[in-house]
Amino acid sequence: MTASPNRAEYLDELQRRQVAAERARPLWTAEWPTWLLIAGIYGGWYATLAHWQDLGAPLGTVLMIWWCAWYMSLQHELIHGHPTRKAWLNGLFGQAPLAVWYPYRLYRDSHLRHHVDAHLTLPALDTESYYVAPAAWAGMSAPLRRLYWFNKTFAGRLVVGPAISIATMLAEAARQPVRGDWRYVPMWLAHAAMLAALLWWIDSRFGVAPLYYLLAIAYPAQSLAMVRSYYEHRPVAEHKQRIVLNEAGPVLRLLFLNNNLHLVHHDLPSLPWYLLPRVYRARRTAYNARSGGFHLQGYGALLRRHAFHPVDAPVHPHMPATNDDLESRTADV
Repeated sequence: MTASPNRAEYLDELQRRQVAAERARPLWTAEWPTWLLIAGIYGGWYATLAHWQDLGAPLGTVLMIWWCAWYMSLQHELIHGHPTRKAWLNGLFGQAPLAVWYPYRLYRDSHLRHHVDAHLTLPALDTESYYVAPAAWAGMSAPLRRLYWFNKTFAGRLVVGPAISIATMLAEAARQPVRGDWRYVPMWLAHAAMLAALLWWIDSRFGVAPLYYLLAIAYPAQSLAMVRSYYEHRPVAEHKQRIVLNEAGPVLRLLFLNNNLHLVHHDLPSLPWYLLPRVYRARRTAYNARSGGFHLQGYGALLRRHAFHPVDAPVHPHMPATNDDLESRTADV
């Protein structure tokens, strides 16, 4: 008698069958929802600026925040191979600095490294970790520690989360040439030139001042995008149980392109955004068991419970004593 497969192998087989079935659907191959998304985001962004005076600054600003945050979700989709199989062509749709802060190539390279699930939450290895290594924490000043504690609250993530992320990114960009790493210098120069041209054009054509776009539109858009990642990963032993399944409401599901079903995305990163709910619904019970109960009913519960109360500690609870220990732990992954 043949031995039955273990549960992980069984789930992977179910995934393969379902994805094979989905690949046969015209919706996958045509990718028309993603094409419509590209047209809608660029068109909505431009139309809002074109009618800025008619809409008025308050409404126009709210709409622009939405378009810029949605654009970041689109960039994530482009990174994962949509809507075409040509990475260079997908990248063309994500190069414009509409959301200001991150060059597309930097986001792409960083995010793809994040998809090594065994490294998730480890600050030395996970490029999107919000945790701090014990050694780094020991060297922090008291005010900086309070800032990181505040960043672990929902309100803090919205207020200071973007600033911490942007400052960390710029500091690393400044350190790279000092270390002799010039790979990203042309990328940063191109991004700065495109951003300067974009801000000049928005100001001269539509009367939206560059500083207003940066502080009243792009920064809040980054805050809105960070709602999704606020409690997206947790530091536990089993790496699949580090990834959340958040059954958000329809508005935020659309804004985040269903990436709130984050475990499904990490399992199947090439699955288009509009098919994630289908795969999840077909195996909802199995997925929630696989997540180890890391399941949330929307972002409202997080806001109510953790508006000013940290969701967990900023220091990673399971970091090895040294970097050598960390590397040896993950070397065979």
